[in-house]
Amino acid sequence: MPARKIVDLRKLLAERFPQETLPAGSCLTTGVRQLDEVLTGGLTKGAITEVSSVPPQAGSATLVAALLEQACRERYFIALIDGRDSFDPESIGDDAILRHLLWVRCGKASEALQAADLLLRDGNFPLVILDLVLNPALELRRIPASNWYRLQRLVEPAPTAFLVLTPQSMIASAQWKLCLTNRWMLPQLDWAAGDLPACLTMQVQRGQQPNQWRSEPRHVLAS
Repeated sequence: MPARKIVDLRKLLAERFPQETLPAGSCLTTGVRQLDEVLTGGLTKGAITEVSSVPPQAGSATLVAALLEQACRERYFIALIDGRDSFDPESIGDDAILRHLLWVRCGKASEALQAADLLLRDGNFPLVILDLVLNPALELRRIPASNWYRLQRLVEPAPTAFLVLTPQSMIASAQWKLCLTNRWMLPQLDWAAGDLPACLTMQVQRGQQPNQWRSEPRHVLAS
């Protein structure tokens, strides 16, 4: 992207999404109980949190939807950098929730990392999500480790939580590394979308307090 267009885009983002005042190092409560518990309060601002999804259908889309609902409730904005242009807005089903989302549609991982670099520089968003779950493994292996350290340096002074969704653990500079371990069964396809976040299961691979948390699956009866 030409430098002039980048400058204009950063100005537009600053006007449309003014910086918030929460200090770096504080936590952003996600509204997903099990995630807030394992992260001792929520996503850490000024840091990278990596959540790996093994298998790819382990619940990353459910997690994104829950984070969007929380942003709507708390009236802040989320930037979702969609590394494979796979996000389905119709799955949210509520235009009020989508009004709190900046959706950056990318076709490959390199474009997604460039978008993350841009959005993290100015700290306009309390939460930036980089979704690489469906990007090919070959693309992801080509990402130099130095790119992740650069993004970590960008987010450190910012009042922003940076959540990266990956198909497998790959970010050495992440402060927290979690793994989604859900395997949705056919009966769960009939559950209401709002009930699925409570059934997410995840394991802490690295963090300030290494441990494992597992929610108890529950069956939701139709009313």
